[in-house]
Amino acid sequence: MSEIMKSTTSQTENIPFSEFIDALKEKMKLVFHTRADADQLAIKRGLPPFVMREIMSVNPLSIGIPKAYGGRGGIMKENIGLLATASYESLALSLTFGINSALFLQPFGKFGQDEVKAQVFNRFLNEKAMGGLMITEPDFGSDALNMQTSYSEIDGKYHLKGTKHWAGLTGWADYWLLSGRQKSKSDKLQRDIDFFLCDVNAPGQNIVVEEFFENLGLYAIPYGRNRIDVQLPTAHRLVPHSTGVKMMLDLLHRSRMQFPGMGMGFIQRLLDEAITHCKQRLVGGKSLFNYDQVQHRLTELQASYTICSAMCTYSSENAGLDIDMAKHGMVANAVKSVITDLMQNAAQSVTQLVGAKAYKLNHIAGRSITDSRPFQIFEGSNDILYAQISEGLVKMMKRAKENNLFQFLKGYYLTGKAADYVKKQVDFNLDLQIPQRKLVEMGKIIGRVISLNQVLELADKGFNKELIDGSVSFLQQEISGLMSTFNYKNENVAVDGYEENSSWLNFVAG
Repeated sequence: MSEIMKSTTSQTENIPFSEFIDALKEKMKLVFHTRADADQLAIKRGLPPFVMREIMSVNPLSIGIPKAYGGRGGIMKENIGLLATASYESLALSLTFGINSALFLQPFGKFGQDEVKAQVFNRFLNEKAMGGLMITEPDFGSDALNMQTSYSEIDGKYHLKGTKHWAGLTGWADYWLLSGRQKSKSDKLQRDIDFFLCDVNAPGQNIVVEEFFENLGLYAIPYGRNRIDVQLPTAHRLVPHSTGVKMMLDLLHRSRMQFPGMGMGFIQRLLDEAITHCKQRLVGGKSLFNYDQVQHRLTELQASYTICSAMCTYSSENAGLDIDMAKHGMVANAVKSVITDLMQNAAQSVTQLVGAKAYKLNHIAGRSITDSRPFQIFEGSNDILYAQISEGLVKMMKRAKENNLFQFLKGYYLTGKAADYVKKQVDFNLDLQIPQRKLVEMGKIIGRVISLNQVLELADKGFNKELIDGSVSFLQQEISGLMSTFNYKNENVAVDGYEENSSWLNFVAG
């Protein structure tokens, strides 16, 4: 290890995590509250150079780097703690950390070849490099397995060609993990997927940004369309432990398990903003805080805070780099979809509490609606993830030869503690031939039963009992409402040619 890397190691690896986080908080206070105003920064695209320079000076990304290369070791608790700390001040900054860590550093550290690791990690630690992931294509978003980016091995190098879009940090990142399918001699694409390290500053590896998108929220992060035509050394290919598809699932499932980190600080900040506003705002001669409907909204925010805390705890203990996450799609999909629904609901609720003032672009409540909305879409649209949860449930119930939903949930490790709390709602025989819209509805239910199970596990650790009780009640109510929707027979289909005989003006006399 070089002397410069040793120096960096002594600055990051040996610092207690609490001190490491305190240093980051000081830098965020400096850039978001002293040198600039966070609300003003948030309405402009990109970030002033001094913001990232100051924040990166404490080496936050060292959390995602193995100790052997001078980092803090990729400890999941620390990764999630970093995301939570950042998201209290800026959801976009937290997502920037998440892209670098969950979508680049963690998979590269796990599957990258040793020959190139030292150079890459050294640049992250000492040159403040950044990295991202490119999977999504213009014609193949959720249908990633049919991506058309292809590669061939020519003259000892991998030649990768294709188009990728909506990759966070487009045009900013120094390194990318690029996904593609091998092209056969007959020009057919193989079924499996491979990933490659691309250094955009190296000869033959430049990625052309054809367009920067005017994204609706998360202004600090650039997105766009990228043209891939690069030649990569053989050492840049990531080496899967089995197949490339399983490597991608391991990557994506672990990333989804870290979404609660981004949700944690975000929801806590909205909760704090809501409580402060409601205590200070007088309506009808009394504090807004004392109105019953306001209390209802605040208790829901506190329930979301508690559920997110339970998810962070669960992920910290069950999503480490030593675990093969490819086989844990059920819990990963549940965690990602439920927490992102809670994030969006929190933003909507606080905006309602604050009122017209929140509808300004420079107010955190209204801005949070657009900033949190894409979290329900990227890395797996929630509708798709909920359907996948139900499909997985049906497969397991068939294998177990069990039709009663309660009996299955009671014996399933992700829901065993929670089953008795929702027995009234789920004690019935489930028809295992479920239409797609009902798969989505049942997935929402199962996702929340899994969340309830995690809350109960957090309760066993001694978490605030009042908050636990509130979140249990909240989830029971959610599950009850979702079961009513699931049981309601709705087979409506869109009317093709709906314009015929449907103008209301023709049905008004006079």
